[in-house]
Amino acid sequence: MPLGLKAAPSNARPSDLTFLFHLRQVCAAPQLGEDATGLSAGIEAFADWLEGDFIAPNVNLHAIDVVADLRVARYRYIKMCGDIAKHNLARLTNNVGHLRKLLGAAGHAVSEQDAYLAVENFFEWFHDDIFIYHSSCIAEFLNNIRWAIFEYLQREFRRSWHMSEKATPDFPIYGYHIPADISEPIAGAMYWDVMNRVRAKPWIHPFVVSDSFKQRY
Repeated sequence: MPLGLKAAPSNARPSDLTFLFHLRQVCAAPQLGEDATGLSAGIEAFADWLEGDFIAPNVNLHAIDVVADLRVARYRYIKMCGDIAKHNLARLTNNVGHLRKLLGAAGHAVSEQDAYLAVENFFEWFHDDIFIYHSSCIAEFLNNIRWAIFEYLQREFRRSWHMSEKATPDFPIYGYHIPADISEPIAGAMYWDVMNRVRAKPWIHPFVVSDSFKQRY
């Protein structure tokens, strides 16, 4: 892991294999705030949703003449679709294995070659249909986390922000009192960046999507 970040353990839960793992470390040992309960709640709500599974009925993998009801965790299908979107077949071995397991659990034992043939059909069904359906719900989760980060950092922002002694009415130069524990240049630059990002509220107001976008899958 870069920059001394802690790696997820080998027995990590699925959501710890995403950026949520590092946000959990913030909540476990807050450094730039005192109350991380709101942030933790947003993280765990998204994690529970990602780790939940659903049944996609009548998935038509016409390339291998299979129609199956596939039970799959949301985290798994999203990761598979992401990998399929950015990699060619030569780099999809693990995902082909996951697809074979999903089909096997649904009562359809298929060969490795057949699973490769079915990858494009899987992507069309899950990305172009189910992921598009889920996208509004995912946006709500991510926006809630974004707002929780904003709220978590407000105390540090108020402590740190100050007008520079070089400021004038025409040039209101500001600065931040960087915590003494931050000594590395890249950490200082990241601190400035995150403080600048909480100078104003997030662009997207908090919102709740319709239940019609949450009841299926």
